Amino acid sequence: MRVLFDHNVPKKLRSLLPGHNVSTAREMGWDTLKNGDLMTVAEDSGFEAMVTGDKNISYQQNLEGRRLALVVLPTTDWGTLRQNSAPIVAVLDEAKPGSFRVVVFDPSFRRPPGRYSTKP
Repeated sequence: MRVLFDHNVPKKLRSLLPGHNVSTAREMGWDTLKNGDLMTVAEDSGFEAMVTGDKNISYQQNLEGRRLALVVLPTTDWGTLRQNSAPIVAVLDEAKPGSFRVVVFDPSFRRPPGRYSTKP
């Protein structure tokens, strides 16, 4: 699946998404586009899904008629994403055109104490 990462998604996450062709908004030269315009240009460029950390996107955008699957992460913290890649992969693997899904991590997950980088 061809996947676009929104501005706020750590690009290192792509290494945990086997079988998906991942690009970032920055790599595509779309780092100044806002959600609606970004989704439209992504659809027009053949992307099948967009991953974002923007939890309000479904309230800000009308998703009716979209061809792009929208996947929302519960956090953009790299340490947490790295340890919870399975639910992200599962949601992406099940994504259908025009769908909207919020990734849910196991409620028993607690990140071990320590220092984690939040930089993408």
